[in-house]
Amino acid sequence: MKWLEEIKLKRLDRYIIGKFLGTYFFAIALIIAIIVVFDYNENLDKFTTSNAPMKAIIFDYYLNLIPYYANTFSALFVFIAVIYFTSKLAETSEVIAMFAAGVSFKRMLRPYMISAAIIAVMTYTLSAYIIPIGNKTRIEFEVKHKRRDVTETARNIQLQVDENTVAYFERYDSRSRTGYRFSLDKFEDKKLVSHMTARTISYSATEKHKWTAKNWTIRELANDKEVIRSEVRVPLDTIIKIEPGDFLISDGQQETMTSPQLSEYIDKQKARGVANIKPFEIEYHKRIAMSFAAFILTIIGASLSSKKTKGGMGLSLGIGLGLSFSYILFQAISSAFAQQMPVYLAVWLPNILYSIIAAYLYTRAPK
Repeated sequence: MKWLEEIKLKRLDRYIIGKFLGTYFFAIALIIAIIVVFDYNENLDKFTTSNAPMKAIIFDYYLNLIPYYANTFSALFVFIAVIYFTSKLAETSEVIAMFAAGVSFKRMLRPYMISAAIIAVMTYTLSAYIIPIGNKTRIEFEVKHKRRDVTETARNIQLQVDENTVAYFERYDSRSRTGYRFSLDKFEDKKLVSHMTARTISYSATEKHKWTAKNWTIRELANDKEVIRSEVRVPLDTIIKIEPGDFLISDGQQETMTSPQLSEYIDKQKARGVANIKPFEIEYHKRIAMSFAAFILTIIGASLSSKKTKGGMGLSLGIGLGLSFSYILFQAISSAFAQQMPVYLAVWLPNILYSIIAAYLYTRAPK
């Protein structure tokens, strides 16, 4: 059938896909080896001082650090791989031979886009499901052996427990699992029906959503009457559907969540009225946007380097590196702008801009 013949990989497709993916994985392996050597030399004193076992250094730290950095620099090495091997094809007149045989530039891009799709799927799978799990182990190692700072206290916490209940902590200390100057307000038809206060309230180490209040007071208002219950010495055990992880956010916490967990967490925190969820939204959208970058940068790289030039691959490689570094820089800057504009727009802005550049370069590429 004709459609089966169209999707069947030809020798040209297999040749370009092999060159593309081979160069991509070789470049990543090379730079990761350099990063590991420099990182080990830089942290050797910390590993020695903290008596970190070699097994933990290798399996808990570096085996989880390698995919993290590989994914971080994936867009850069897509560009480098395309520029490098396409420039070599152009230099040896293989591109000219393809055009002479009747292969259009659009047809030549087919194996490039197949390779980009493979990299995009791999990148998203790593960032959405695999790397977050490894990041938990890596961050635990860094806290123990590299003295990484972790969030232990939070102040002025206000969040919505459910549709009609609002909780407030003046301060929460994660080391003692205790909140100070706590209040809990319950409403019915926008009218206050219960107001609970406690000097301290502690979260159970064994039971989920179980809190123990000390020096507490409960005011209940119903039918224009007020009932007050108060106790200074006897603690009160109560179930409140919040837990410290809902408001005690540590640096890099979003990197330890899979994409389904991020989506669930964002929805839950929005429903509770928690304001500091921008980093989680940025991380969620960035994982998708960075995956699509493989297609955009592949078109730019192929369009730039498919023409044989007097300067050889040096000029194409220089332009490609400049564009790839500017893309990564723009991605970081636009993420910072997410505080002042819609998150999805800020994260996708580099892709939108570089898609326009890709379309322009595609029209200028040799046909």
